[in-house]
Amino acid sequence: MASPNGGSDDFETSLLSFEKLDRASPDLWPEQLPGVAEFAASCKNPITNSPPKWMAELESEDIEMLKELGSLTTANLMEKVKGLQNLAYQLGLEESREMTRGKFLNILERPKK
Repeated sequence: MASPNGGSDDFETSLLSFEKLDRASPDLWPEQLPGVAEFAASCKNPITNSPPKWMAELESEDIEMLKELGSLTTANLMEKVKGLQNLAYQLGLEESREMTRGKFLNILERPKK
């Protein structure tokens, strides 16, 4: 007897799996992103007055820069990133010119013993 769906019930039934998986096993379900479990555990800790480890080495200028970057819109942030990429490119060109200049002036050679 054919089903009203044209036999799709049999097909769907054949795709079902009745296998029982133990999700408690770390071998079967390894951590996909290393460190996420530790980070999640650290977020559950009560808030303390001490800053996070990564903020301990930041100066006030660094924190101001983070706040400024955090307040930018996506478009403004992309513009800032493009500006930094252009600056890095210009610095690379300048470094290349200076290295070539040093080579022609023989200031990069090692002294002969």
